[in-house]
Amino acid sequence: MRTALLQSSGRPGSVVENLKVLDEAAGRAAAGGAGLLAAPEMFLTGYAIGDAVDRLAEPADGDSADTVAEIAGRHGLAIAYGYPERDGGSVYNSAQLISADGTRLANYRKTHLFGDFERAHFAPGEQPVVQAELAGLTVGLMICYDVEFPEPVRAHALAGTDLLLVPTANMHPFEFVAESLVPVRAWENQMYVAYVNRIGQEGEFEFFGLSALAGPDGVARTRAGRGEDLLLADLDPGFLAGSRAANPYLTDRRPGLYGSLS
Repeated sequence: MRTALLQSSGRPGSVVENLKVLDEAAGRAAAGGAGLLAAPEMFLTGYAIGDAVDRLAEPADGDSADTVAEIAGRHGLAIAYGYPERDGGSVYNSAQLISADGTRLANYRKTHLFGDFERAHFAPGEQPVVQAELAGLTVGLMICYDVEFPEPVRAHALAGTDLLLVPTANMHPFEFVAESLVPVRAWENQMYVAYVNRIGQEGEFEFFGLSALAGPDGVARTRAGRGEDLLLADLDPGFLAGSRAANPYLTDRRPGLYGSLS
């Protein structure tokens, strides 16, 4: 499956404009043969938008989800995107995956909140492994800081995730996460990891881009710089199966020794 990564911060504060950016990117991704488009963390609204997070938050099945479903159906590809999700009195930093026929396949709430900004505006999610089937692959969702913890990524590996989508809003000086940690996560867990970041200055944050799709061999199939970009890369199920057969990390585990980790 060819996957497209939209490295962009869109238009912070404007849901309407961000949906237009997503629509245009979906058209280019589909023209390039992609079956899946992934956008960054909080792409729908912008990340550093202060108290507007609460005002712009929507239910998982809200108007914007309907619009994304229409975009996905019109261009014939699945779309994963980050947004603030309202559920009752709580707001979550969430990511949703919608299929090419407009079906809502999966919705994930960020479980590890980063810094004072996120803790002030979001409740933490409680479900570490959220998956869906797409084009014969098991696709998992995670958001930014979550991937920096080995335990939830390993939980995805044990649950059979083939492709882990990680919408991201990572900022300077943590470039090493994109450059080094993400390929290692793909290698040690024998999966593809799509890490798609925001760019530029938003409030106090300087997002650095460097989006990548890393394979189970620890090699980035594609890597962005620090500006706007739309990356395309192919996932090879045959290569993944061969890599898993040759790499014994998961079969050589000794879970009985790890009880103290929890």
